[in-house]
Amino acid sequence: MNASGVDLSPADLRAEFSKKVTSHLNLPPETVVSYANALNEGLRNSDSSLDSPQYVVLVDRNPNVQAVMLFWGDSSDGWQLIGAAPVSTGLPGNFDHFLTPLGVFNHSLDNPDFRAEGTKNEFGFKGYGEKGLRVYDFGWVEENRGWGSGEKMLMRLQMHATDPDLAENLLGIPRSKGCIRIPAAMNEFIDKYGLLDFDYDAAVQRGVHFWVLRNDRIPTSTPGRYLLVIQSHADTRPFWSPLPKHLK
Repeated sequence: MNASGVDLSPADLRAEFSKKVTSHLNLPPETVVSYANALNEGLRNSDSSLDSPQYVVLVDRNPNVQAVMLFWGDSSDGWQLIGAAPVSTGLPGNFDHFLTPLGVFNHSLDNPDFRAEGTKNEFGFKGYGEKGLRVYDFGWVEENRGWGSGEKMLMRLQMHATDPDLAENLLGIPRSKGCIRIPAAMNEFIDKYGLLDFDYDAAVQRGVHFWVLRNDRIPTSTPGRYLLVIQSHADTRPFWSPLPKHLK
């Protein structure tokens, strides 16, 4: 039981996700099984062991898919899909753009999260979305740069919301500089229930205080820490992951 006295089950959170994340995707059962198998394979290949059931975020960067999935479970007892939504991953071709790196990435205290300030850049773009939304930081990752000669260099891998007026309606196609853009509602969902806060919650139990943790959070008792990025072999757009409406 968490500190709030409330512990929502995976089934409860699946229902909450369906209500709160209005841009959610409806994957057919056989597709869920396929991604659960990819999740098992990715964790096994990275030697990322799960001691108990927990939440894991999986992203398919395939340009024909561009989806993020939230699973709960473990490799031994299987995985339950909590929900899925469209994303935008890296679009190479311009300066300072990378493909989103593949692999398993640990959400740890080594790379502290922060919150969006809601400010616009020189192009009038709120890169992290509205003020207060959480930016999940997975640290520096080596990846081939998407411009010039394409040699490997370091990029900062983050998962965050995006400009609500200029970019959220484009989720579902590659658009970012390499980070993972997710719907603001999904960002809020993961944040409120502490679904990737394994290390943060462990430190809180030791008496550590983090300003980035919201006051109204209802942390799950089975938080996770892993983000897995894969590229599936889909060579056409699956019906369950449609293009943004105005691009159809």
